[in-house]
Amino acid sequence: MKIQILVDNLSSWILPYTTQLSNELKLLGHDTQLIHNHQEISHSDILFLLGCEKIIKQNHLDQSRYPVVVHESDLPKGKGWSPLTWQILEGKKNIKITLLRAVEKVDSGEIYLQEEMNFFGHELNEELKHIQGLYTLKLCLNFAVNLEKITPSKQAGEESFFPKRIPKDSQLDPHKSIIEQFNLLRVCDNERYPAFFEHEGTTYIIKIFKK
Repeated sequence: MKIQILVDNLSSWILPYTTQLSNELKLLGHDTQLIHNHQEISHSDILFLLGCEKIIKQNHLDQSRYPVVVHESDLPKGKGWSPLTWQILEGKKNIKITLLRAVEKVDSGEIYLQEEMNFFGHELNEELKHIQGLYTLKLCLNFAVNLEKITPSKQAGEESFFPKRIPKDSQLDPHKSIIEQFNLLRVCDNERYPAFFEHEGTTYIIKIFKK
Protein backbone atom coordinates (compact mmCIF):
# COMPACT_ATOMS: atom_id res chain seq x y z
CA MET A 1 0.00 0.00 0.00
CA LYS A 2 0.98 3.60 -0.52
CA ILE A 3 0.77 5.48 2.77
CA GLN A 4 1.35 9.16 3.47
CA ILE A 5 1.80 10.61 6.96
CA LEU A 6 1.13 14.35 7.19
CA VAL A 7 2.73 15.92 10.26
CA ASP A 8 2.29 19.57 11.17
CA ASN A 9 5.67 21.22 11.81
CA LEU A 10 4.10 23.06 14.76
CA SER A 11 3.50 19.72 16.50
CA SER A 12 7.15 18.80 16.98
CA TRP A 13 6.35 16.59 19.99
CA ILE A 14 4.77 13.96 17.74
CA LEU A 15 7.68 13.67 15.28
CA PRO A 16 9.43 10.75 17.07
CA TYR A 17 6.19 8.73 16.96
CA THR A 18 5.43 9.51 13.32
CA THR A 19 9.02 8.63 12.39
CA GLN A 20 8.64 5.31 14.21
CA LEU A 21 5.28 4.75 12.48
CA SER A 22 6.87 5.39 9.09
CA ASN A 23 9.76 3.02 9.81
CA GLU A 24 7.50 0.22 11.03
CA LEU A 25 5.19 0.56 8.03
CA LYS A 26 8.19 0.35 5.71
CA LEU A 27 9.33 -2.82 7.46
CA LEU A 28 5.87 -4.24 6.74
CA GLY A 29 6.45 -3.56 3.05
CA HIS A 30 4.38 -0.40 2.58
CA ASP A 31 5.45 2.51 0.39
CA THR A 32 5.47 5.14 3.13
CA GLN A 33 6.16 8.89 2.93
CA LEU A 34 6.37 11.53 5.66
CA ILE A 35 5.13 14.93 4.48
CA HIS A 36 4.80 18.30 6.24
CA ASN A 37 2.50 20.32 3.96
CA HIS A 38 -0.98 19.61 2.61
CA GLN A 39 0.28 20.61 -0.85
CA GLU A 40 2.38 17.42 -0.82
CA ILE A 41 -0.68 15.18 -0.49
CA SER A 42 -0.95 12.84 -3.47
CA HIS A 43 -2.93 9.71 -4.36
CA SER A 44 -2.56 7.07 -1.66
CA ASP A 45 -4.30 4.19 0.04
CA ILE A 46 -4.00 5.71 3.53
CA LEU A 47 -3.36 9.28 4.59
CA PHE A 48 -2.60 9.70 8.29
CA LEU A 49 -3.15 13.27 9.51
CA LEU A 50 -1.23 13.53 12.79
CA GLY A 51 -0.73 16.63 14.90
CA CYS A 52 -2.40 18.79 12.23
CA GLU A 53 -3.65 22.13 13.51
CA LYS A 54 -5.13 23.24 10.19
CA ILE A 55 -8.32 22.04 8.52
CA ILE A 56 -7.52 20.06 5.37
CA LYS A 57 -9.86 20.76 2.45
CA GLN A 58 -11.97 17.92 1.09
CA ASN A 59 -10.30 17.97 -2.34
CA HIS A 60 -7.00 17.04 -0.65
CA LEU A 61 -8.64 14.39 1.53
CA ASP A 62 -10.28 12.84 -1.53
CA GLN A 63 -6.89 11.95 -2.95
CA SER A 64 -6.64 9.12 -0.43
CA ARG A 65 -8.80 6.02 -0.18
CA TYR A 66 -8.63 6.27 3.62
CA PRO A 67 -7.82 9.72 5.02
CA VAL A 68 -7.76 9.29 8.80
CA VAL A 69 -7.07 11.38 11.88
CA VAL A 70 -6.56 10.54 15.56
CA HIS A 71 -8.56 12.46 18.18
CA GLU A 72 -8.37 12.09 21.97
CA SER A 73 -12.01 11.93 22.99
CA ASP A 74 -15.07 9.68 22.98
CA LEU A 75 -16.60 11.20 19.88
CA PRO A 76 -18.96 12.87 19.24
CA LYS A 77 -18.21 14.27 22.68
CA GLY A 78 -15.11 16.44 22.86
CA LYS A 79 -14.71 17.57 19.27
CA GLY A 80 -12.42 20.50 18.62
CA TRP A 81 -9.09 21.60 20.02
CA SER A 82 -6.71 20.06 22.59
CA PRO A 83 -9.17 17.41 23.80
CA LEU A 84 -6.62 15.61 25.99
CA THR A 85 -5.66 18.84 27.76
CA TRP A 86 -9.25 19.87 28.43
CA GLN A 87 -10.16 16.45 29.83
CA ILE A 88 -7.10 16.34 32.11
CA LEU A 89 -8.24 19.74 33.41
CA GLU A 90 -11.63 18.17 34.10
CA GLY A 91 -9.86 15.62 36.29
CA LYS A 92 -10.36 12.62 34.01
CA LYS A 93 -7.96 9.68 34.24
CA ASN A 94 -9.51 7.40 31.62
CA ILE A 95 -9.71 9.08 28.23
CA LYS A 96 -10.73 7.60 24.88
CA ILE A 97 -8.55 8.03 21.81
CA THR A 98 -10.25 7.57 18.44
CA LEU A 99 -9.04 6.91 14.90
CA LEU A 100 -11.66 8.20 12.48
CA ARG A 101 -12.14 9.13 8.87
CA ALA A 102 -10.99 12.68 8.18
CA VAL A 103 -13.63 14.89 6.58
CA GLU A 104 -13.67 18.65 6.10
CA LYS A 105 -16.24 19.06 8.88
CA VAL A 106 -13.91 18.70 11.85
CA ASP A 107 -13.99 15.46 13.88
CA SER A 108 -17.23 14.28 12.25
CA GLY A 109 -16.16 11.25 10.20
CA GLU A 110 -16.92 7.59 10.79
CA ILE A 111 -15.03 5.87 13.61
CA TYR A 112 -12.66 3.04 12.71
CA LEU A 113 -10.86 2.25 15.96
CA GLN A 114 -10.90 3.33 19.59
CA GLU A 115 -8.74 2.69 22.66
CA GLU A 116 -8.74 4.01 26.23
CA MET A 117 -5.73 5.82 27.66
CA ASN A 118 -5.29 5.42 31.40
CA PHE A 119 -3.53 7.99 33.58
CA PHE A 120 -2.62 8.04 37.27
CA GLY A 121 -3.01 11.77 37.81
CA HIS A 122 0.67 12.64 38.34
CA GLU A 123 1.82 12.80 34.69
CA LEU A 124 3.15 16.14 33.50
CA ASN A 125 2.82 17.53 29.97
CA GLU A 126 5.75 15.62 28.48
CA GLU A 127 4.51 12.34 29.96
CA LEU A 128 0.95 12.99 28.80
CA LYS A 129 2.20 13.58 25.27
CA HIS A 130 4.33 10.42 25.42
CA ILE A 131 1.32 8.28 26.31
CA GLN A 132 -0.74 10.01 23.62
CA GLY A 133 2.03 9.36 21.08
CA LEU A 134 2.28 5.66 21.96
CA TYR A 135 -1.47 5.16 21.58
CA THR A 136 -1.49 7.12 18.32
CA LEU A 137 1.25 4.86 16.99
CA LYS A 138 -0.65 1.75 18.13
CA LEU A 139 -3.93 2.82 16.49
CA CYS A 140 -2.27 3.75 13.19
CA LEU A 141 -0.36 0.47 12.95
CA ASN A 142 -3.49 -1.48 13.84
CA PHE A 143 -5.42 0.33 11.12
CA ALA A 144 -2.79 -0.29 8.44
CA VAL A 145 -2.38 -3.98 9.33
CA ASN A 146 -6.08 -4.82 9.76
CA LEU A 147 -7.59 -2.39 7.27
CA GLU A 148 -9.75 -4.90 5.40
CA LYS A 149 -11.17 -6.34 8.65
CA ILE A 150 -12.24 -3.03 10.20
CA THR A 151 -15.87 -1.97 9.98
CA PRO A 152 -16.48 1.77 10.46
CA SER A 153 -19.30 3.03 12.66
CA LYS A 154 -21.16 6.32 12.50
CA GLN A 155 -20.87 8.70 15.42
CA ALA A 156 -23.92 8.63 17.66
CA GLY A 157 -25.08 10.71 20.61
CA GLU A 158 -24.87 14.32 21.72
CA GLU A 159 -21.82 16.20 20.49
CA SER A 160 -19.77 18.75 22.39
CA PHE A 161 -16.84 20.98 21.44
CA PHE A 162 -13.63 22.12 23.09
CA PRO A 163 -12.39 25.62 22.19
CA LYS A 164 -8.89 26.40 21.00
CA ARG A 165 -6.55 27.10 23.89
CA ILE A 166 -4.84 30.47 24.13
CA PRO A 167 -1.90 31.68 26.31
CA LYS A 168 -4.38 33.13 28.83
CA ASP A 169 -5.54 29.56 29.58
CA SER A 170 -2.20 28.91 31.32
CA GLN A 171 -2.82 31.61 33.94
CA LEU A 172 -2.77 30.54 37.60
CA ASP A 173 -4.74 32.20 40.36
CA PRO A 174 -2.29 33.23 43.11
CA HIS A 175 -5.10 33.08 45.67
CA LYS A 176 -5.69 29.35 45.06
CA SER A 177 -3.51 26.50 46.31
CA ILE A 178 -1.11 24.48 44.16
CA ILE A 179 -3.24 21.38 44.70
CA GLU A 180 -6.35 23.19 43.45
CA GLN A 181 -4.48 24.09 40.26
CA PHE A 182 -2.30 21.01 39.89
CA ASN A 183 -4.03 19.75 36.73
CA LEU A 184 -3.42 23.11 35.08
CA LEU A 185 0.27 22.88 35.98
CA ARG A 186 0.34 19.35 34.54
CA VAL A 187 -0.86 20.39 31.08
CA CYS A 188 1.28 23.52 30.71
CA ASP A 189 4.28 23.30 28.39
CA ASN A 190 7.31 24.78 30.17
CA GLU A 191 8.64 26.27 26.93
CA ARG A 192 5.75 26.96 24.55
CA TYR A 193 3.01 27.98 26.99
CA PRO A 194 4.25 27.94 30.60
CA ALA A 195 2.03 28.57 33.59
CA PHE A 196 2.09 32.13 34.89
CA PHE A 197 0.45 34.42 37.40
CA GLU A 198 0.18 38.16 37.85
CA HIS A 199 0.87 40.02 41.09
CA GLU A 200 0.88 43.77 41.62
CA GLY A 201 1.35 44.53 37.94
CA THR A 202 4.12 41.99 37.34
CA THR A 203 3.83 38.69 35.47
CA TYR A 204 5.70 35.67 36.86
CA ILE A 205 6.42 32.44 34.95
CA ILE A 206 6.07 29.08 36.71
CA LYS A 207 7.73 25.94 35.34
CA ILE A 208 7.15 22.48 36.75
CA PHE A 209 9.46 19.45 36.74
CA LYS A 210 9.57 16.12 38.51
CA LYS A 211 12.50 15.49 40.85
